Amino acid sequence: MMRRSTAWIIFLVCTTVLGVLFIWPLSRVLGGGFFENGHFTLRYLVGVFENPIYAEGLRNSVLLGLGTTGLAVLIGLPLAWIASRYDFPGKSLLAGLLLVPMILPPFVGAIGFQQILGQYGVLNAALGLGPVDWLGDGRYVGVVVLQALSLYPILYLNASAALANVDPAMEEAAANLGASGFRTFRRITLPLIMPGLFAGGTIIFIWSFTELGTPLIMNYGRCAPVQVYDALKEIGTDPFPYALVFVMLVCSVGLYAGSKLIFGRQAYAMQSKAAVVSAARRVTGMRALPVMLPFLVVIAIALLPHIAVVFTSLAQPGSWYRSVLPQAFTTANYAEALGHAMTVGSIRNSLLFSSCAVLVNLVLGIAIAFVVVRSTLRFRGVLDALAMIPLAVPGLVMAFGYLALSSLFSNTPWVKANPAWLYVLDVRVNPTLFLVIAYAVRRLPYMVRAAVAGLQQTSVTLEESAANLGASPLTVVRRITLPLITANLIAGTLLAFAFSMLEVSDSLMLAQRMDYYPITKTIYELFQLIGTGKYVASALGVWAMAFLAVTILGSSLLLGKKLGALFRV
Repeated sequence: MMRRSTAWIIFLVCTTVLGVLFIWPLSRVLGGGFFENGHFTLRYLVGVFENPIYAEGLRNSVLLGLGTTGLAVLIGLPLAWIASRYDFPGKSLLAGLLLVPMILPPFVGAIGFQQILGQYGVLNAALGLGPVDWLGDGRYVGVVVLQALSLYPILYLNASAALANVDPAMEEAAANLGASGFRTFRRITLPLIMPGLFAGGTIIFIWSFTELGTPLIMNYGRCAPVQVYDALKEIGTDPFPYALVFVMLVCSVGLYAGSKLIFGRQAYAMQSKAAVVSAARRVTGMRALPVMLPFLVVIAIALLPHIAVVFTSLAQPGSWYRSVLPQAFTTANYAEALGHAMTVGSIRNSLLFSSCAVLVNLVLGIAIAFVVVRSTLRFRGVLDALAMIPLAVPGLVMAFGYLALSSLFSNTPWVKANPAWLYVLDVRVNPTLFLVIAYAVRRLPYMVRAAVAGLQQTSVTLEESAANLGASPLTVVRRITLPLITANLIAGTLLAFAFSMLEVSDSLMLAQRMDYYPITKTIYELFQLIGTGKYVASALGVWAMAFLAVTILGSSLLLGKKLGALFRV
């Protein structure tokens, strides 16, 4: 075990770092909308609800979150249940394909989605119809479907892990007492897996409630994230955006805390934690088709935006109009994507920002994991919770907090007296520092969970044996512990790096100069260009898909079923 004095030092250092990088920006958001000329006021908070535009935006955002979460549950839960109950040919392949939608940010998939369901898209061409807009004027349904098709794997992973931990003896006892299959699921299985469903559902709701990129691409401006994005030019002068962001933060964290309290009181005890693995029923031949069909249908529908993005990236500009497939193909879009001044710089910027963020994550994540697992500090759970809270805090809120912090720094007398500091502390001049911090804080939970899982699987007796033979604590960590948890650290690093590369909210809000655009901001800006814009943006999106696909595949091979634990608050 870790020495108590060492554990306290690490605890205090990590808590201080998280306080500066995470709590302080949040405090700027909390205070920005409640003070006027140095005096506390609720006028701006009340004004958010009295303003019909802001009120409608909040209502629509809540509906987006509820709709996306509900649809993701309807997709992911039945698939997880089928996978836990049946064994059929190609099960591993289909289960792997279910995770493919995670490789494409929803706002990139929106490009392909519009190509399919737009007025002059693939569906109308296939059906021989006129300019029918299947997305509708409101675009609500399109945003919900697109986000659910991208986020349901999170629910599937959590539900699968929860079902694996259900003791089959309890279900068998209910069946022996005459309960039907549906009644057993509703009264026994569902309550037992509810914490897992809540864990995945919470992440999906917060993600979709505060998602910025997808509504922007889908032209759904009547939601709170887009309203906050449009108010960026007024930051520092108008308190209303601060109050709106505060309401979004309270909605997200309040929902999580309330649901946690409700489910926390429902303690269902089991004699064992799946001590006996539930025997999956083997089906082959024609009997396997009804079991495989839901997987095939979901995979086919979920992959449509990806396929459309690929075809758009290969289409000759202007050649995919009122036709099922492009009339002419070209690879020039890829050449332009890799040669365009904006895209080359964005790839370089994303690599730099994400690499620096991962280095911060490695140091902090390993240190926090050691305190949580290898120490006996009474308050170690506080540090663990503080490291995991960023999963429950919307990226949009964090980005707004960093903008407020940058505004504070750039207006202080000592920065004005030394303009060189503006290059570091003003996002309008150079957002590198704040983007690295934002990426690191947002993805820290992945690294912490990966390192904690590795330490929990490693026997402490190996470290004690090395210490008894005279090895110093640093030598024990370097020669014994770190090599044993290398696979977990690599998995956490891959996920943190990949999701940092494709971070949307922070990138769109903090990167305000083209010289410092990351990949996601460049994709959005290219999409706005008339002519070849969406084709080059699609080519860049395909590169992003390939990159994240390799990352998630590698993480899945290293962590296996424990991959779902990285997406739990």
